[in-house]
Amino acid sequence: MQLTGAEIICECLIEQGVDTVFGYPGGAALNTYDALYKYSDKIDHILTAHEQGAAHAADGYARATGKVGVCMTTSGPGATNTVTGIATANIDSIPMVIITGNVNVDLLGRDSFQEVDIVDIVKPITKGSYLVKKIEDLAPAIRAAFAMAMDGRKGPVLIDVPKDITAQMTEFKSIKPSERPKKEVDSAERISKAVELINKSKYPIIYAGGGVISSDASDELLEFAEKLDAPVCCSLMGLGSIPATHRLNMGNLGMHGTYATGMATEKCDLIIACGARFSDRVAGNPKKFGSQANIIQIDIDENEIDKNVITDNHIIGDVKEVLDILNNHIEKQNHTQWLVQLEIWKGEHVAPREKLGDYMSALDVLLEINKRKEPEDIIATDVGQHQMWVAQFSEIERPRTLLTSGGMGTMGFGMGAALGAQCGMPKQRVFLVTGDGSFHMNLNELVTLKSYNLPVVVIVLNNGVLGMVRQWQKLFYENRFSQTDPKRATDFVKLAESFGIPGFRLDKSEDIEEVFDKALGLNGPAVIDCVISPDANVLPMIPPGKTVKDIVTSM
Repeated sequence: MQLTGAEIICECLIEQGVDTVFGYPGGAALNTYDALYKYSDKIDHILTAHEQGAAHAADGYARATGKVGVCMTTSGPGATNTVTGIATANIDSIPMVIITGNVNVDLLGRDSFQEVDIVDIVKPITKGSYLVKKIEDLAPAIRAAFAMAMDGRKGPVLIDVPKDITAQMTEFKSIKPSERPKKEVDSAERISKAVELINKSKYPIIYAGGGVISSDASDELLEFAEKLDAPVCCSLMGLGSIPATHRLNMGNLGMHGTYATGMATEKCDLIIACGARFSDRVAGNPKKFGSQANIIQIDIDENEIDKNVITDNHIIGDVKEVLDILNNHIEKQNHTQWLVQLEIWKGEHVAPREKLGDYMSALDVLLEINKRKEPEDIIATDVGQHQMWVAQFSEIERPRTLLTSGGMGTMGFGMGAALGAQCGMPKQRVFLVTGDGSFHMNLNELVTLKSYNLPVVVIVLNNGVLGMVRQWQKLFYENRFSQTDPKRATDFVKLAESFGIPGFRLDKSEDIEEVFDKALGLNGPAVIDCVISPDANVLPMIPPGKTVKDIVTSM
């Protein structure tokens, strides 16, 4: 059948199983948005307040659902406003397809109105970026983009479509997407060596990263851990890969991990890294990290092998498939003595719970969320102290229920991610835990929550300062608080109400239950402004470049 380029975009989205896109219209995308109007019974479009919000929403949708998130914008600033969202998805290996509009083909390269070379701009932060100059290439480009986004190490792909291409017509035939080929697991020799190292280990640990969740390997990881009788330490991106309450879950690893997870990496004789890249936030000193142990790294991306920490053996392949093979090759083991030692370390060098004046505690708020949420409910965060408190204290029981910017550390990520997740998983409750600094970067998306009546509960841990940066200024800059006390007078309750959203102020711990009852009782969005101390710290903390021997438990 003969279709316009804009109609082909919609048909290809349907072909790929897309039911929701996030975006913002504009001149170069008018034909595509006109087609979306005609296809509105098959594709929901969520209009965000800003294109960066649309990119983060597509990202959050992908993280929560496991499907490809789709973002649409116009040309020029519409396209460039997505760059931070694309970079955020890229470093965390989140599958996205971004479709941008551009000026007509004959106007390209002439500094035309709202023209920008978005394809070259995003090349370093995408798996691929393509400019479609012929309508015959449009459908193949979209299909290739979806395949690339999900193939191997997942990530974002951008397609730039000039306006005249969306108006031209060509023959279109729908093609059912083929099954993605499985990446072959590394040689049997490496599998055998891994089994040998595992069998002779007396003090093993498993280091689980975001790759476990990306490959839907949580069941295989749990079977692996139970067969090895080995503790699991999670990176920030790996939280949820094993239930928080499982006896083998040691929790978060790295700069703001526990003394016990730090000691586990110092005293173990084997580290099995599953879909993890030994980032600087985990391996503060890569030359010393696990230097006494054998290290096995399992990763789908061979570029990650030995990039940060030198390994003794590696297996290149999908974590799910590799763990399935290993589970069939190893016998049930017992490491009771090792686990007992870890329990002892759990009770040592625990950061004291700070009571700062009359302020309520952020921990009380997070514990209340733990009481209220179901295991399948979702917590999204922004970046800063609140993010680390969530990593330390929130009970993340299932994969894809913690949405946080790991590698990029993007303030402003949380609101978009929360609304995207709520659109993708409407039966699950979504909590956004943010700080006042991050919230100021994305609060414009409150309008999106209200417009679509998305029942996201926004919890602002409001200390009135840029808490994490201020904490570093305490530790490393002799309390010179340069630009971290902005003295803002924003009233978040009134702000929420101005968007038509109920707002609540929480400044006393004894009021937590009442406020949460009211907020969760609404069939729509809510904002809770939780007033906490500007002097609250995230502890323990291992300073950059240091090891657990340098852990800070008080300030």
